[in-house]
Amino acid sequence: MNELPWIEIISALAVLAAGGGLTGVLVARHRRRTQDEDGAPTTTAEPTEAPTATAEPATAEPEAAPEAPAAPVLERPAPTAGRLVRLRDRLARSGSPLGARLLSVLSRDSLTENDWDEIEEELLLADVGAGPTTELLDALRTKVRVLGVREPAAVRDLLRSELVALLQPELDRTLHTEPRTAEDGTHLPAVTLVVGVNGTGKTTTVGKLARVLVADGRSVVLGAADTFRAAAADQLTTWGNRVGVETVRSDREGADPASVAFEAVARGRDEKTDVVLVDTAGRLQNKAGLMDELGKIVRVSSKVAAPSEVLLVLDATTGQNGLSQARVFAEVAGVTGIVLTKLDGTAKGGIVVQVQRELGVPVKLIGLGEGPDDLAPFDVEEFVDGILG
Repeated sequence: MNELPWIEIISALAVLAAGGGLTGVLVARHRRRTQDEDGAPTTTAEPTEAPTATAEPATAEPEAAPEAPAAPVLERPAPTAGRLVRLRDRLARSGSPLGARLLSVLSRDSLTENDWDEIEEELLLADVGAGPTTELLDALRTKVRVLGVREPAAVRDLLRSELVALLQPELDRTLHTEPRTAEDGTHLPAVTLVVGVNGTGKTTTVGKLARVLVADGRSVVLGAADTFRAAAADQLTTWGNRVGVETVRSDREGADPASVAFEAVARGRDEKTDVVLVDTAGRLQNKAGLMDELGKIVRVSSKVAAPSEVLLVLDATTGQNGLSQARVFAEVAGVTGIVLTKLDGTAKGGIVVQVQRELGVPVKLIGLGEGPDDLAPFDVEEFVDGILG
């Protein structure tokens, strides 16, 4: 046993006298040795338990809801009022024989038989037709002889008045797009069937007509009943989506066109739509089948609402060919109006005269270009002014 230094003995006795006991002696001894080693007093902290923080269970942040797809920006079709006026310069540049060339002949100082023959040839080449050409020549001969017209402005006014008369301005060219109410109070949309040979621009015309109606404030449903042409329904749907118009279509190629037309008209009735536009097939090479199909579409869709309009789309560049097509469709579809497309530079505008005479129905709309708003309500005087430039 090591000897304790006197100072430690005295300290221990002092601790015992104070009642500190053996533990106190040992603590005091430890403090003294620590102080001697470090040269400075040290404080021994009482042992304490380290605070343990109970970690909250990590909770995954809720996943952000996927952003809804942005609504497509709808196009705003150009207003139809004055649309033909805006397109008139395009028609004036078409180089139609009914325009500058006729005026140049009629303005000559004296008109010989050769001149009149030249005028007749120009009119026939413009697809005016033999009957209307004879009528126009007779009227011009009489007025030129009686009035002695030679001044360019006077000649233009004379030719303009005769052409306007030839185009039958008295015909009703109104598009009947007013919905009706049945006797039992059921809403009935105005139903427009669009017929024509594939390749005339029929489906495109339906899409453009939807834009015309939307521009005029009408609500529209499209029916893609040309189910035998693979791209027709997709094409029509694209046109409708641009202006927020719904397209009723089949989910398979070759479906019954009449059933699609029926569903479109029923949808228009249930949703209280103003107009239902139905694009029909145009496979003229199968004439009998096509006519049966069109007849069925008319009968089946009439179970909901009878057609208000049956518009025949004709390519103005086809001339006499277009007339033969028109006769075929008029036999079964009960055509109420003509839409002439492609009157944009290559067309012979006289077809307007002949098709009206042949079918006894008016041209109601004309297409003057490839733009989406290049379909315009037909106005006789504006059309003639466009031809004459």
